[in-house]
Amino acid sequence: MRVLTVYAHPNPKSFCHAVLEQFTKGLETAGHTSEVVDLYAINFDPVFRTQDFASYVHESMPPDILEQMNLKQRVLDSAGGPIQRFAASLWMRNMDACAVAKFIHAHRPKDVIEQWEKINNAQGLAFIAPVYWLHFPAILKGWFERVFAYGDAYALTPDGWHGEAQGRVPLLRHDKALVISTTLFDEKAYKADWEMPMTRIIDDWGLRYPGVKNVEHVYFYSVPVTDDKTRQAYLKRAFLLGKEFSQA
Repeated sequence: MRVLTVYAHPNPKSFCHAVLEQFTKGLETAGHTSEVVDLYAINFDPVFRTQDFASYVHESMPPDILEQMNLKQRVLDSAGGPIQRFAASLWMRNMDACAVAKFIHAHRPKDVIEQWEKINNAQGLAFIAPVYWLHFPAILKGWFERVFAYGDAYALTPDGWHGEAQGRVPLLRHDKALVISTTLFDEKAYKADWEMPMTRIIDDWGLRYPGVKNVEHVYFYSVPVTDDKTRQAYLKRAFLLGKEFSQA
């Protein structure tokens, strides 16, 4: 299986990085093809900026929605000086909104296109990161916001375009996603209150709803304050999670 691991921790000497190393070693031991995206190492920009709206314009959108977006004007506004705008205007003269949308989506940010191609080439996904405010670190959350875009990760039915939550259409075809989260607080606190909202937001909304068939979320609790024996057991499990990744 081709597995893409998205990793988010700023310290290359952290325990989280040791988890990444053991997980990757387990994948390779089992014969899986492994690729790691280290978001801090590549200095991935997690901030959704004006140019990122191109990722959420897609030719499959309903024609009336595309017309409301005034896409030709968007292209003109980003074209530069008067000569460029005039040339763009002539070029788009006989294009419908669908054709303009296709052009805009093809010109979304290059770093987003690069990340999406990695996702598209993978059969399985893994995410390794510490818990920040019961979610991923901002750099990984921003990765989702910028990369899991309309027409790529999901689409909407007509009901979805009228605000119905059940109108979301999954487009991902990955066999499995694994989330490994390292925490400060203990298992008791997470089991009592905190795992449930993380499951709903990260596992369900972020991965199952877009179409990942099997989602597993593993927590390594109290990493900074637990004993070395427990940490070694976590690393052993990280290796096994990689080695047994393709198992249900």
